[in-house]
Amino acid sequence: MAPGWMQLALVALVALLLFGGRGKISSIMGDMAKGIKSFRSGLKDDEDETANPEPINVTPEKDKA
Repeated sequence: MAPGWMQLALVALVALLLFGGRGKISSIMGDMAKGIKSFRSGLKDDEDETANPEPINVTPEKDKA
């Protein structure tokens, strides 16, 4: 049984709301994608810092008195 014109129109409307135009849902999805991208880049930055940590000088200074 083939889908009717009402079902096709409903699917087209939902697709338009999710992916097209300047609707709120498409902007929310875009913001979510930006958040995921920045989260991944943050994880990558953390891995880079832990791979080559800078040495920390822990030698106590001598008093000049």
